[in-house]
Amino acid sequence: MRESPELLAELLLHLERRWTEIDDGRTAVALMAKTGHLSEPLMNRLEDKCLELVERFGPDELRKVLVTLAAQNRRSVPLLRAVSYHLVQKPFPLTKGMLLDLAYAYGKLGFHQTQVLQRLAADLLPHVPSLTSGEVARGAKSFALLKWLSPPLFEALAQHVVDRAHTVTVPHLCNVLLAFAHLNFRPEREDKFFGLVHEKLGPKLRSLHPALQVDVVWALCVLQQVQGEALRAVLCPELHARFLGSESPKDQSTFQKLLHISATAQLEHPEYTGPLLPASDWAPWLLACDGKATPLQKELRDTLRGLLGSPSRGSFAVATQYGWVLDAEVLLDTDGQFLPLRDFVAPHLTPPSGTQPLPPGAKRCPCPLQVPYYEWLELKSEWQKGAYLKDKMRKAVAEELAK
Repeated sequence: MRESPELLAELLLHLERRWTEIDDGRTAVALMAKTGHLSEPLMNRLEDKCLELVERFGPDELRKVLVTLAAQNRRSVPLLRAVSYHLVQKPFPLTKGMLLDLAYAYGKLGFHQTQVLQRLAADLLPHVPSLTSGEVARGAKSFALLKWLSPPLFEALAQHVVDRAHTVTVPHLCNVLLAFAHLNFRPEREDKFFGLVHEKLGPKLRSLHPALQVDVVWALCVLQQVQGEALRAVLCPELHARFLGSESPKDQSTFQKLLHISATAQLEHPEYTGPLLPASDWAPWLLACDGKATPLQKELRDTLRGLLGSPSRGSFAVATQYGWVLDAEVLLDTDGQFLPLRDFVAPHLTPPSGTQPLPPGAKRCPCPLQVPYYEWLELKSEWQKGAYLKDKMRKAVAEELAK
């Protein structure tokens, strides 16, 4: 076919004209998998045909439809909903291979259907002892993509990894660890699981691909299991320099994780002596990445500027030494009045500034605070918006002082 494009085009044309003659699910699904990616019009018609025939589909046809959609990255919502309905309503048995394929397809397409995920997790649980380490990693990753946590299933997956410690490979263990981090899941027997993670990954961490090194250490930070040697491995200049300033979205995401790791080292590991990400390197990059404000953010900043009355009473796009950029920052006294920021000590900034200690009871307040979009839309006048923001800040300071 590749050598005869004219023949292929003619074949696709005939299929596009005669798709209504298809009257069985297997043919529709087979054509979708074999030829759908070659012709957008044909794929659209085959999706319609599958919708028409889906009531007759068995479990294997349902699986093939979803896997085909996932392989072509086609998020056909009507078809996904129809398949999901029949997976929930029909009690036919699903093999572990079907369950893993279905979870993968839903995860790849980002289609979240609660009842389907409940069934997949419940049906997969009895199969866990028979899974390979690769299947454990695949299943955990699929559910993590959907942000779906089934504690019994994930406890079983963690125990499976511990029980087969001698056979689990480093790549599979990395995938399981990352899935746990994305779901913020720590198994009940966490000492054994994380002991295995440190035993397996510790000596080999520096030999992994640099981006994977960062992913692993970021996951350990999220799960509060990171150790000093792992921090040193990814925060060394030789590693983070390759991601700084890159325009690749993947590299930028990796560098954001490095900022999180550096913040964890500073805030949660006082015994850690370095290295850290030098602020002089990342602060300009972070401010540039953060510069794309939404219309709501721009309006909030403009309203706050008018509320402050003086440029000395507020700072905007504030880079902290922990890798976060605050939209704005103000200083309020105990009466809720704005004070000049630049005269007072600010050790959290990059670089630190100010010399005078804060007045008793004064509190720094990062902004804009949590402002629901629907609430902001209801405010019509500038006076209403200013009063709303000031009230929000006063409440935030009161809550902080009450802690």
